Amino acid sequence: MVSQVKTSVYPNELAMQRAALRKRPRIAETVIQGFLFLCGALSILVTLGIVYELGKESLLFFTRQQWEGTNRTLLETIDATQTTFKITETGMAIGLNDTIRIGAEVLEVREIRGDVITVARGQQKTIAEAHAAGAEIVLSQRVTLTEFFTKTEWNPQIGKFGIWALVNATMMTSLIAIVVALPLGLCVAIYLSEYASARVRSVLKPLLEVLAAIPTVVYGYFALMFMTPLLRAIFGVERVEIYNTASAGIVIGILILPLVSSMAEDALSAVPQSLRQAAYGLGATRLETALRVVVPAAISGLAAAFIVAASRAIGETMVVAIAAGAGPAFTFNPFKAAETMTGHIVRISGGDLSYDSIDYNSIFAIGLVLFFITLGLNILSQRIVRRFREEYE
Repeated sequence: MVSQVKTSVYPNELAMQRAALRKRPRIAETVIQGFLFLCGALSILVTLGIVYELGKESLLFFTRQQWEGTNRTLLETIDATQTTFKITETGMAIGLNDTIRIGAEVLEVREIRGDVITVARGQQKTIAEAHAAGAEIVLSQRVTLTEFFTKTEWNPQIGKFGIWALVNATMMTSLIAIVVALPLGLCVAIYLSEYASARVRSVLKPLLEVLAAIPTVVYGYFALMFMTPLLRAIFGVERVEIYNTASAGIVIGILILPLVSSMAEDALSAVPQSLRQAAYGLGATRLETALRVVVPAAISGLAAAFIVAASRAIGETMVVAIAAGAGPAFTFNPFKAAETMTGHIVRISGGDLSYDSIDYNSIFAIGLVLFFITLGLNILSQRIVRRFREEYE
């Protein structure tokens, strides 16, 4: 009788245990997990969308025939059969074998004699037609990858598309910024992680990060109104131009200083205390421990901080737009005016140019080049971190 009661109760207890161990649906956790996945997917889709738009517009920039106004007009009325006529002398230069358009008709230049040109009529399946005096002449322009990546003169208004004039100015300002920010940022990080007390660190670190909250346009005017006069007072007014890459680079270095110091301090603080104590036990001073033990142990984090700061300097816009200059120039003199890639994008996109002009379409190609430069730096940062990362127990 007793054995029968135990046998009948045991299956119920086993079922209850299985029910208790069964995975229960957690609706709130599922919703949060789905939201986090959506955020990650959205960030990836936004990045892909940016790359798609840059790539699409850049492809059109290199492949599409684009028409630019020459500020030249016909000086006489011509009929549909006339192949030689006069045009105004002022305006954009028209060369031999250039393709021009008058109204809806496309023509090819075969001969030039002063203000008289000889053309082939009705090109590109257009119909030759009569044109009245004063008709506007527009010029066909195509940009090649060879010209884009090998030339050093950038002036779309006259058909010059050498990207190195903008890349060189960007690299100059970024290099100056790195020279300013990296030593100062590393010194600040070493002080905060190795020398400063907890109370001092809690005060200095927030004060330093206040620099990151200042609008970059303020930094731009600081470079123009303070740093440039200071450089001119030191090196001479005749040597330092009002707009120059040196003042812009120095101020960008000040701008990225909080980023460098904060990331570097985090990397140094992540080094285990046991390494410091071992160095002290061998008789090393605090400075020797910091420079010969802590810094080498944190080299992967420091390298990542430096490369991220370099990417930030390359992508800076307002400082260079205000202080570096508004004209592309291929020069290695930091005291001369030169326009960076971001500064050029700001100037062109904020101007009164037509959205279908070659000047406006060029900013997408510049933006794509800038994207690949920063992407390359980020990939390099990840490789350095993986190569030099050290794990401690």
